[in-house]
Amino acid sequence: MASLLDRFKSIISKNAQQTATEYNRAIYNWLGESIVWNPENDDSYITEGYRKNSTIYSLINLITKAATTIPFQVYEKTNENDYKRFKAMTSGTFDAATIHKAAMLQKRSLVELHDTDLHQLLERPNPAQSYNSWITEIIAFGKLTGNRYIYGIGPDTGANVGKYTELYIMPSQIMEIVSGGIMKPVSKYKIEYNGTYEIDAKEICHIKDFNPYYDGTGSHLYGQSPLRAGLRSLTTNNEAVQTGVKYLQNQTARGLLMSDEGDINEVQAQQLKDKFRKQFQGSDNAGDVIITPKKLSWVNFGLNAADVSLIEQYNASIKDLCNIYNVPVQLLNNTDSASYNNMKEAKKALYQNAVIPELLKIKDELNRWLAPKFGDKLCIEFDFSVIPELQEETDKVVDQLTKAWWLTPNEKRAAMNYGKDEQTEQLDDYYIPANLIPVQSNEIEMPVENIDVDVNKFLNANIEKKNPITKAETFSDYPQTATNNAKRMIEWREKYGDEVRAGTATGWRRASMLANREPLTIEMLNRIKSFFARHEGNQIIADQYKDTPWRDNGFVSWNLWGGTAMRDWTNKKLNEIND
Repeated sequence: MASLLDRFKSIISKNAQQTATEYNRAIYNWLGESIVWNPENDDSYITEGYRKNSTIYSLINLITKAATTIPFQVYEKTNENDYKRFKAMTSGTFDAATIHKAAMLQKRSLVELHDTDLHQLLERPNPAQSYNSWITEIIAFGKLTGNRYIYGIGPDTGANVGKYTELYIMPSQIMEIVSGGIMKPVSKYKIEYNGTYEIDAKEICHIKDFNPYYDGTGSHLYGQSPLRAGLRSLTTNNEAVQTGVKYLQNQTARGLLMSDEGDINEVQAQQLKDKFRKQFQGSDNAGDVIITPKKLSWVNFGLNAADVSLIEQYNASIKDLCNIYNVPVQLLNNTDSASYNNMKEAKKALYQNAVIPELLKIKDELNRWLAPKFGDKLCIEFDFSVIPELQEETDKVVDQLTKAWWLTPNEKRAAMNYGKDEQTEQLDDYYIPANLIPVQSNEIEMPVENIDVDVNKFLNANIEKKNPITKAETFSDYPQTATNNAKRMIEWREKYGDEVRAGTATGWRRASMLANREPLTIEMLNRIKSFFARHEGNQIIADQYKDTPWRDNGFVSWNLWGGTAMRDWTNKKLNEIND
């Protein structure tokens, strides 16, 4: 049997004439051990793309800013079959109709949770980042390099073993993948930055774009950067800008003015030059007629931007880069064909083609890697119903739901993302279109005898009754103390920033309504009552937060809804209405 050294020499000899790729493949196949593969050109994509190219910077900025406006939610799965249907419906192109249809499946398959450990982790992934900056990094690295690396850190002992307490985004350009072979799983990740660091594969969530390039060297383990497909357009764009700058900086004389009557001395030449500058240059002389006492000839030296096709090349490269990132070119301040309608459609296309697919990809990986650590049935979803550009067809959806008598009012409310009214049992009945009588109701009897008398008694009885308060009525006479409590919470968030981590999106909206003294419907009052009933213990500041009450999540949430004063007033008002 040949020695290890002899076999290695043989391999080198046989592959002396092969390319570098073939050589690496041969060495890899022979060793059959852990091989480290380096990212291709991630650093150059970042440098030449994001840092030096204004178009790439603007495209990524558009996508990330739009993505941060979409909130995340944490749910518990209650029906796996309906959840699969919900995922299938929300995996493609989104429009208003799809969102509302999916909402019904979502309500049947998921129960929204609040203030869980997973909420707290995502809202503050690590001490140095908020959710917005964290999700921005994920998306930006993905759009530049095709790779997103999330590093999870958690305690080794205690009650939170197995859970991550901090999440970090690792720079794609310094991440290296270690695997045991071309068809073997990734074993670990290496970081080369002021030394070498190794991270176990299970602690990294690697979200990569599709890469079809299998060359036997492990390049397929990395996602393909969008800029690789757009490399020519990126190069053209950079060169067009550089050429334009050099052209402006290095312009020579515009032309040569020659006399056909023979040579002129330097004094005559300077006099002629000064005369032309004074009489025929500048905006005041634009369009004037030049009259000369001598026969003169002009030879043009200059080349304008159109002559060297800079503008055409630059605009073409911008369109190509926009197509690669699925961003409408109108959003890059391209006013050539901009109008109100197509700008509106362009914003819709930005969400549908660039933002939502990116968030869906991230969501799926987080539900695979992160959510199960906090509960087997937990999942993360993004609320796309908040996107204004996708709500244009709301009126059509409302009209369709109004005619859908086979849906209960609560199911219609769920489809419009208004939530279920659990305190009004009649909203779970089915109503026929003719007279809106509950199908399940047995309380109404049709009089058979003495119908005239019965009708008169019925009418007289109703005349004597006090006119009831209708559901459409609103109330704004809640105490000023409740308004002050809500205003104080808003001021705390403005003053202390990320230190205020409490409250859901609904809670902050409620605080804004109270601060502005907006009228409240009976439905809102019922929700407020329900909230206070569930959070009775939050009205007092915890001992550890006596000096920093804005850090007490329970206390802040309680006062976002107006605090104790609002609770007492709401209970009193609802009792009056019910009486």
